[in-house]
Amino acid sequence: MTPGRVFVGIAIACGVAAGAVLIQKAPASAAEKRNPLEADGRAPRAGAKLYAYRCASCHGRNREGRGNAPPLDRRDVRQAAPGTLLWVLRNGSLHNGMPSFAHLPEAQLWQIVTYLQNPPGSQADQPPNASSSSR
Repeated sequence: MTPGRVFVGIAIACGVAAGAVLIQKAPASAAEKRNPLEADGRAPRAGAKLYAYRCASCHGRNREGRGNAPPLDRRDVRQAAPGTLLWVLRNGSLHNGMPSFAHLPEAQLWQIVTYLQNPPGSQADQPPNASSSSR
């Protein structure tokens, strides 16, 4: 293995570890908070739009991660308690380069959470007209 590949492997591992650490830093009480938009079929699509605007520049268009920003297409993110993900979005981690999104309305944060908990390639990732019939 070349030194460059070793570095890339270490960088990816560190990014994944950083993402897992933020989820683990959330207080237990955050996990108790339920997602009020969980059953809203429009929430993942709205969350995808917000993700593209607010998150993709760091975490990648397809949630694959970039640089120090960990990938978000991981099982631990999809299976995290919704309230835990809300806590991460609200609080961020400036030490790890993740800003706080506490300035966004709570409904928008829940839309992002809903999007993140849908697997990549799901309907939320499709272009707006890909799954809808013509009107």
